[in-house]
Amino acid sequence: MLHSNKIQRANKAAMDFSLLSEALTSKSYDKVADICDKHMLQVAAEGVAFQDDWPYAIHLLGHIYAGDINSMRFLWKSMPATLKEGNPEVIAAWKIGQKLWMRDYGGVYEAIRGYDWSQEAQGLVAAFSDLYTKNMFQLLQSAYSTISIQDTALFLGMSEDDATTFVQQQGWAVDPASQMLTVKKQPIVTEQKLDASKLQNLTEYVFHLEH
Repeated sequence: MLHSNKIQRANKAAMDFSLLSEALTSKSYDKVADICDKHMLQVAAEGVAFQDDWPYAIHLLGHIYAGDINSMRFLWKSMPATLKEGNPEVIAAWKIGQKLWMRDYGGVYEAIRGYDWSQEAQGLVAAFSDLYTKNMFQLLQSAYSTISIQDTALFLGMSEDDATTFVQQQGWAVDPASQMLTVKKQPIVTEQKLDASKLQNLTEYVFHLEH
């Protein structure tokens, strides 16, 4: 009996998610994936059966927020089949990752909006959505001198009216007749150089849309 109690106490200690809760509460979303990764390695090394109680949706979303799609895919592959098939929030998080992997930029927003996220996940998902929109805007700004309102709305996950208003606030010019936007270029900041492969991917995606 004593031995059993010791095991239960050890398992309880090993499954302490206080650091993760603190990161979510403080909106330190960039730390979520690392906290989950390290804790998973710890409990696995201690032989704790953690799969049934593991916050897989948050873990997946943490990798998505960090832009680490390879780690997200690896985590998905390691998950029990029952969770992949029977946990709606895990499935919803994976759908976002799939759209990112397939470079389905508009589909990312659809996946975000297509699920009623738990209170625990809402802040993380909203923060990722804002970050993703910011990154997409920077990519458009770097890749194009002119772009249609329709394509801009798709990439920013907004209606055409909202997208037009948003980019006008950033100094872009709109031609109502042609429904085209003229991009206002920003000075290049060396610390924020954009990945050339991302620009190429974006260009290929727009080419696919227009042909």
